[in-house]
Formats: sequence, C-alpha cells, structure tokens
Amino acid sequence: MLPGPIDGAGFSDANELGRTLKSRHVSMITFGGIIGAGLFVGSSTAIGTIGPAAVISYAMAGFLVMLVMRMISEMAVALPGVQTFPDFARAGVGNWAGFVVGWLYWYFWVVVIAIEAIAGAKIICGWFPQFEIWQVGVVLMAVLTGVNLLSTRSFGEFEFWFASIKVASILVFIVLTGAFAFGITSPAGPTFGNLTAHGGFAPAGITAIFAGVTTTIFSLCGAEIATLAAAESDAGAKAIGRLTISVSVRILVFFVLSILMIVSVVPWNEIEAGVSPFAHALRAMGYPGADLIMNAIVLVAVLSCLNSGIYITSRAMFGLARNGDAPQYCVQLNRSKVPVCAILIASLFSYGALAASILSPDRVFNFLVNSSGAIMLFIYLLIALAQLRLRADLEASAPDRLQVRMWLYPYGTYATMAGMLGVLGLMALSPTHSIELWASVLVAAICLAGYGARVRFAAS
Repeated sequence: MLPGPIDGAGFSDANELGRTLKSRHVSMITFGGIIGAGLFVGSSTAIGTIGPAAVISYAMAGFLVMLVMRMISEMAVALPGVQTFPDFARAGVGNWAGFVVGWLYWYFWVVVIAIEAIAGAKIICGWFPQFEIWQVGVVLMAVLTGVNLLSTRSFGEFEFWFASIKVASILVFIVLTGAFAFGITSPAGPTFGNLTAHGGFAPAGITAIFAGVTTTIFSLCGAEIATLAAAESDAGAKAIGRLTISVSVRILVFFVLSILMIVSVVPWNEIEAGVSPFAHALRAMGYPGADLIMNAIVLVAVLSCLNSGIYITSRAMFGLARNGDAPQYCVQLNRSKVPVCAILIASLFSYGALAASILSPDRVFNFLVNSSGAIMLFIYLLIALAQLRLRADLEASAPDRLQVRMWLYPYGTYATMAGMLGVLGLMALSPTHSIELWASVLVAAICLAGYGARVRFAAS
C-alpha cells in the first residue's frame, strides 16, 4: 500500500510550516550546504594523494550522488505530501528507517555546524589574532542562529546571497584558470602538460583513484537538502524533483571542472594538504592578493554552510517530532512559522561540539568528526532500498505517478548500492578511513537502539 502524508501525535495545522521560500532560495540553499571548505581547502588532500586523476575520483563520487538524487526525485514526484527524504525511508522501508535516517542526518549536520564554525573562526582569527578561535566560533553560530530564528524568508535571503557569491567565485575561477590553461593568458602557452608531466596522470596508481572516492564523496553530499526546503517552498513536488537533479548536475560540473583546472594550471605535487589549491592556482597565475581573496571566499562559503546547517538540523528535528520520534515541542512554531525549539536544540548541541574541540580535541571532538565520516552513505543506502520497494509498489498500483523515473531501474539502483558498499569496503580496508567507518557504525547502532527503546516505551 502506498503511503500518504505522515502525521505524528500532536501535529496540526497550527504546526504547518510556512511556504515563503522561492525556487531560487531552494536552489541556493542546496548549493550553500554543499560548497564549503571541503571544496576550497579539503580538495588539496585528494589532489596531493591521488594526483591529477583526482578529477576522476570526484567524477565517480559525483555520479554516485547524482544517482541517489535521481531516486529522491522519483519519490518526491510520486509521493505528494511525503517530500522530506527521511520520510521516503520511512515510507519505503519502515518506521525504524525513518527514525534512523532522521537522527543520523540531524547528527551529521550538528557536527558539520561545529566544523564550519571552527573553519570560519580560524580565518577571522588570522585577521584579528587578539581573539580566540572558540570566541569567534561562538559569535558566528549565535549570529546565524539569530538569522534562522527571524523567519524562513530571512534565512533564505541570507543563504541566497551567500551561495550566489560562492557560485560566482567558482565560475570566475574556472574562466580565469581555463584562459590560463589554454594559453590565452599564460606567457608560456597551454599548461595542460601538468596533467601528465609529474609522474603521470595517475602517479599513485589506479587503485588510488577508487580509494579516493572515499575522500571525495562526502564533500559532494547535500543535494538532498532541496527536499527539506521543499516543505517551505511555493514550488510543487515536480519542480522540486527536477531541481534536485539539476542542482546535483551543476555541483558535479563545478567540482570536476574546478579541480581539472587546478591540476592543469599547477603541478599537482606542489599542492600542500590543508592549503587552498584555489589560492595556489591564483598565485601561480600571478594574481596579487590570492590568499586574501580565497580566505574571503572560503569565509563566505563557511558562513553559508553554517547557515544552511542550522536550517537543516532544525527541519530534520521538526520532521522527527512530526512523526513522534522527537519531543513534541519541536513542532511548535512561532508567529513567523519557524520551529524555534528545534533551532535552539541544534545550536545547543553544536555549541557542545564546539566546546569539545577546545576541551578535548583529540578524543571527544575527534570522535565526533570521525563518527560522521560514513553516515551519509548509510543514509543513502536506506534511501536506495526505499526506492526499490516503493518503485515496485508504484508500478503495480499507480504507474501514472511515475513521472520521474530512476535510470535503468532496478539495475541502476543496484549499481548505486554496490558502488556505495564498495566505498564502505574501501574505507574498512584503509588505515586512514577505517576508524571513521567503525565510529559511524557505532553511532548508527546507537540510533537503532534508540528506536528499540522508543518502541518499548510506546508499548508500555
């Protein structure tokens, strides 16, 4: 039987989110959650480990994520009233899957908020060393929590302009590096020889390309944010379904093209881990103030991710409460139709993670970061399983609702699941990433135990 809208205890029309976001807001909110320090700085690790072939690792990871987004688009269009993707897992697999996906997603973004706050604080403290990192981090989180508390529309406008700056910066970067790589602005002519001149295109071997997916895929997650924002958008489910795919395609292009231009302009072995390869490329092309420019852009990117992260965690909590999986006061809205309690709870836990980065950076905070490493793959696997089951039901009872279809079903879904399981397998074999996998497994097990406790409590 196909599901309809899902309502939890205590949910009423008074708890219905407003629809003040436009399609342009939803699109940029999605960009805001994806394009952050992971691209502008974190890509240095992938390039330094894999070489120019990191482009292929990003392309493979992006393609896997795009396939997952296609599944989400199919379900978003076919199941009106069930727009948030944790509820797709609930509808297709069961209440336990909705509980686990919702809480894992909330946990993932709570940790991301703290990480982004620290990244932004480090940049600002580089300009104003008289302040401590934790002090700036607290201020950044407080300011953007305040933005989220004002109204959904104010959040959407802030995020629209934050994300627009990021997108414009990447486009300008691609144009500048493209002109240099093709020899238009380079005094020495085309520079594409850098792709093979320093140990070959894949100096670390073919295996490193596949292993690199374990590093790159997590910087590409986030296009599913469109389905959360859809609940407060005036766009229909079909428009959101199309938007999810178009955003994921654009993200894939941005990541792959920018990385390709970087390794074309500068030798890959000159890129230092932890130092923005974008700034390195600008310096190599002779642009003055490259570090200052990139620090400013990275700061905007970080603030955008932080802003989106607070929004995402609050709406994930709202969805859990709507289904009875979180305290019911989290569905209460203020006059601006904003879930205040859900926002404050997310901020409170993120402050705790920020405090852990100062008080116990090597133990508690390190565990928080590691334990979020494989969570998105667990979530995507449950989403894929839900799509398999729901698609079979739809084809049997309501094929007319399949206006958007997963490519090559069911084999496309099986291939996507196999790809994600392959990434998890590589993580298990990697000395660097195995700790992330097992820490994430522990968090997932805690969520499953939490669902068991919830069921027993409800039955008593």
